[in-house]
Formats: sequence, structure tokens, C-alpha cells
Amino acid sequence: MMPLLYWMTLKLVIIMSTNTNNLPSVEALQELANQFFKALPEDAPKEFSFDPYDHPRATAFAKSITGEGIVPAANVPVDDALVQAGAPAPFALFDPFGVITAPPSVSGLGASSSITNYNNVGNIPGAIEGGNYLPSENAPFSTGNVPVSVAGSGISPSSPDYSTKGAGTGLTPGYEQTKSDKSTLSGGVPSSVAGSGASPSYVHQQEDFSIKEPVTSFPDANIDKQTPGKQHDSFALPFTDEQPYWSDIESILKFIHISDPAVNTHAQTFPAIPDADTPSFYFLQREQLPVSNNTLGGFTHGFDAYKIKKDFPILNEKVNGKPLVWLDNAATTQKPQVVIDRLSYFYRHENSNIHRAAHELAARATDAYEEARKKVQQFLGAKSPNEIIFVRGATEAINLVAQSWGDQYLKSGDEIIVSHLEHHANIVPWKRLADKKGLTLKVIPVDDDGQILLDEYAKLLSPRTKLVAFTQVSNALGTVTPAEQMVAMAHAAGAKVLVDGAQSVSHMPVNVQALDADWFVFSGHKVFGPTGIGVVYGKEDLLNSTEPWQGGGNMIQDVTFEKIQYHKAPNRFEAGTGNIADAVGLGAAIDYVTKLGMANINAYEHALLEYATHHLKQVPGVRLIGTAAHKASVLSFTLKGYSNDDVGKALNREGIAVRTGHHCAQPILRRMGVETTVRPSLAFYNTCEDVDRLIAVLRSHTK
Repeated sequence: MMPLLYWMTLKLVIIMSTNTNNLPSVEALQELANQFFKALPEDAPKEFSFDPYDHPRATAFAKSITGEGIVPAANVPVDDALVQAGAPAPFALFDPFGVITAPPSVSGLGASSSITNYNNVGNIPGAIEGGNYLPSENAPFSTGNVPVSVAGSGISPSSPDYSTKGAGTGLTPGYEQTKSDKSTLSGGVPSSVAGSGASPSYVHQQEDFSIKEPVTSFPDANIDKQTPGKQHDSFALPFTDEQPYWSDIESILKFIHISDPAVNTHAQTFPAIPDADTPSFYFLQREQLPVSNNTLGGFTHGFDAYKIKKDFPILNEKVNGKPLVWLDNAATTQKPQVVIDRLSYFYRHENSNIHRAAHELAARATDAYEEARKKVQQFLGAKSPNEIIFVRGATEAINLVAQSWGDQYLKSGDEIIVSHLEHHANIVPWKRLADKKGLTLKVIPVDDDGQILLDEYAKLLSPRTKLVAFTQVSNALGTVTPAEQMVAMAHAAGAKVLVDGAQSVSHMPVNVQALDADWFVFSGHKVFGPTGIGVVYGKEDLLNSTEPWQGGGNMIQDVTFEKIQYHKAPNRFEAGTGNIADAVGLGAAIDYVTKLGMANINAYEHALLEYATHHLKQVPGVRLIGTAAHKASVLSFTLKGYSNDDVGKALNREGIAVRTGHHCAQPILRRMGVETTVRPSLAFYNTCEDVDRLIAVLRSHTK
């Protein structure tokens, strides 16, 4: 490597422009450094090699300067890509895109075992028609297809068939990706994949055996007989048509039962419970209903929350001896196994600082980090990855805008408008800025249901309005605001707009170009990703015209004691070593929800919210806080005769996690006439059974 670098450096310096001291210019040296040392996204990291063809960036740059490139050293063979798309593998691999990729639970794949179709393999809810079911967990397979070594990938880096092409692309670390609309399964269960139960230490080649626990999730090429997965260890929804509210319930359940008998969904009916006195948390009469594979309105394939729930290891926990029911999703969401695996893979095989470096791991880490940025861009519908800035979370994101753009452009007498619905994170930064610079902070009022009063909002807008900052979904009430209309009204008045998407991105599709907000922010942990990672989306020209809010390494082009030259966005806002691993983990989380389909998630959760709202209203003494017509997955309430903390503790004794308190949204709760509430909040892994357990506890305290 050193002779090659020395030769290229010498040759390039000879032809570089020089300054008055006969030294290369700063620009020329920076370009040279970039070509040698900057690991760019999608550049294939290579093994250490003296072969110049293994260093395509340097070779291409030399050719552009000299016109002849670099001549390969004598007797050094030019090594082709070790793994080519479409080439046969020495073992069978799960192949969702029709190319050589990694086994099913490989970190970074994003696809969940619960969304694999049993008959029409590889289908994804919301994308291709067909049900999604697990194969039998008792099926035998031959270990001749079991690769070894890397945890979560089944691929050994020392294998001649291992390549780092496309490391961190969100399919599988270290594998090349091509596009294909349909998928096939070629079988193969990696030895160390979490949940496979297979280990190369005790399995011999070609020895058949069965794995009973836990499920392997995907059919294997050597399985002779495959059967649908076993039924869920849960109860049917407990309703009969003699119930007093059956007509209302039926209208809700039309979204979450099997509605088309012609569709082969492998629907299962749970066995009836013969003894009415059998202990159960259900408070209503029980009967059989086919709910194991829910069909939401308009769907012809399954969206099975019970199977999806199996992707989240923590949901197998028990609290106080009871199965955990996680209904605190507005505070944070749980993490699927693919996210956990992706983080583990990063720390085991890619951990390095990013961008400028001359070694393999830096290239892998940079590729993974920048690929995660692209995934966020696509998830939000942004124009460019340069519009995506990684931060610690939505709180830091809002502070970034306030302390950079706000401090730079706002002056005394200017006005900022926020809504009454806001989380403290979208109030405090603006109030501090207003106090510092002599700004006026105005508030959009809401009605008694918690809905924005647009007429009053229009009256607040004026030529003095420079910024409108509001939430897309209220964290305390669940109100969905008319965001596009509010953005358009602000722009018509000449104001910039920041939208807080912390509570929206996990529940509904978001397209920032259609929304037309100037900034959009969210936290990764609210969308099934790791904690400590968040996102600022900003329009690129706006970001590049804004001074950075922090200084340090990684965000500068050149530094002297007299002058600092900053990078363009996004690097200018990412000073120092960022949260590289968790950015990569966020990319895996985005893969996961994208495979499920945000429209599918939204429809399922809407039906579940209606179900929960209906039954919560029937509990004596319950007062719902926030009853807007358009809501997303939040149910705030109080229970007469009990403190909210008492209710939270009673639920916790039964293994049910909810939030109690003011939810960092004191102004809106006070507007509703309360200081605190009990706040269950839903996600797509929640079920009607979870809701029923919640209702049962509340009813037991109102008898």
C-alpha cells in the first residue's frame, strides 16, 4: 500500500497547482486526501491489497489527472468481485430479492420473519398480494445448508464467498443488492442466527434433525413436508351478538376479521373455552372468532399482529408474573430482533469512526452510516440525503433549528407561533430564544376536543410571523393536526415552518415534499429504532444558508487560526463523532416498518384505536381526555375515585405498561382541565387481547 500511495502522491503533487511557497494548494491536498482516505457510500471496501485495481477511487482520480491511470504491478492478478449477483452459492440462502443475500434473520435485512408468506413466499404486506404465515416449526432440515461463523449472518468473513460489497445497505451487511419485484426461498438456516436453535458445534453435515423451539421462521430447501405454523397461544375475541353494544362492535371489527372467505388465509379459529368459570382476564362473554390473521379494511392478505409480536423479544417478558403488555408506545417503542441484530453486527464487524480513513473498517462503517441516511431520505420522501441530519433525538433537532437558524435570522419584534398541543420540546427552545432576542411567542388555541382552531390560527399570522412550529400528532391527546393546510397558511404569510413528527412517523406515511415543511424532526426510538438517534430534515438550500450550531471535527473543510471553512449540509451540522451504530440501527428499523407498509400499519392501528376507544368509554368513571375526530394511537383518560398513579400501579401489577403524568405537555392538559392523565398508547404489535386486559383491570376497580 505505501509504495502505491507514495508513487501516486509524488506523481500528483508534480502536476498540482502550487502557492507562493511552491507547496500544493489547500484545495489540491484536500482533493487528494478525499480520494485516498474518504470512504464514500457504495464504494466496495476491499481486503488489504497492493493491487491498484483494488483501490478504484485512487485509480480513477489518477487517471483523470494523468490520462493513464496506474499500471498494475507485475504478477499481481486482478481480482474480480468475489460474490457476483446471480452466482450460485455453495449453500442455500434465503433470497428475498432474487440475488445472493443473507439468511432470514440477518441484521440489517429489515424483513421480519412474521411477514414471510408461506405459500407465495417473500410477500410483504402492502406490496404483494397473498397471506403471510410461518412454516411449521417442527419441520426437519438437513444441516448441509447451514453456513457457519458470523453471528446473525451465517457468513464467515474468511470464506472465499464473502464480500463486503454494499456493506450496510439494509439488506444484509456485506452483500451486493439488486432489484427484483418478487422473491424466492432457496432455504438454508444459518447456524448462529438468533432463534434458529442450530449450532455448528453439535450438528454434522447432512445429518437430519428437527428444531422444535424456537421456530426457524423460513422454509428450507430440504424440507419434504411443510405445514402452516401452529395456532397462537391466545384467546378469541370475547363477543357474542347478544351483547348490548354488538352493533357498534361489529362495525369496528369489520376492519380486523377475515372478510373474504375466498382468500386462502390459513385463518385459525381458537378453541372455545367449555367452562364459563375458567379463569380469564376477559370481562365479556367469550366465543370463537377467526382473528389469528387479521384482514384490515381493503387488504387481501394477512396483517397478523400476533406473529409480528414474536419479532420483538422484550414482548416475551413477564412483569409480576404476567405476560408483558406494552402500551407505552408514545414514550418509546420496542425493538424488533432485526434491529438488535444489526447493532450487534455493526459492533462485531464494522465498528470504526467514519469518513476519512485508509482502512477497511472505516469504509464499512461509513457505508453503513451513509446508507442509513439514504433510508431516512426515502422514508420521508426527501429530495436528497443531504437534507437528512443525524442528531440525538427530536428534542436536539428542534434545539438545532432554534440555535442555528433562529439565532441567525430572527430579530427583536419577530413572532413565533406554536400550538397549544405541543410537547415541551417544541415550546421551551422557542421560549428561550424569544426571551433572548426579544421575540413574541403566540399560541394557536384548540377546542374542547383538542382540535386546532384554524380560524384562530389564521388571525395570528402576520408579516411579523417568521416561524410556525407545531406537532403533527399530539403526544398527550393523539390529535392529528391538519399539517399540510397549516404549512400552506404559514408559507402564504411568509413564515418558515417546523413540524414535529416524533409521534407521527411510526403511525402514518410521511412525505416531506408533499407536506412542504421547511424542517421536519423525529426520534428514532419512537419508530422502533435505538435510543439516542434522531433526525432533522431540512430543505437543502435552507440548511446550507444556516450557520452551524456546534463546532468540531467532521464538519469543517479547512481550519486556520484566522478562518474556518465549513462543509455543506449535512456534515456542517454533525460535529464530532456521531452516534454511528444507532444511525445504522435506525436504518434497520426503517427497513422493518417499510416492509410491513406504513399504510398497512396506519389502517390496522386505526381499527385498533376505535376498538379500544369504544370499550374504554364503557368503563364507569372513565373520562377520555382528547376526543378529536382524527387521532392516532393515544388514549388519555382519568378514572373517577382513583389517582392516575394508582391506576398505573394497578395496571403494572397485571403486567400492563402505560404512562401516567403530564407527558411533558402541561399546557394542553391544563387546557383540558387536568394536571395528569393515564395514557395507554398503541403500536402495530398490540392486539385486541392487549386492550381487553387493560379494560379488565379498570373494570375490576369500578365494581
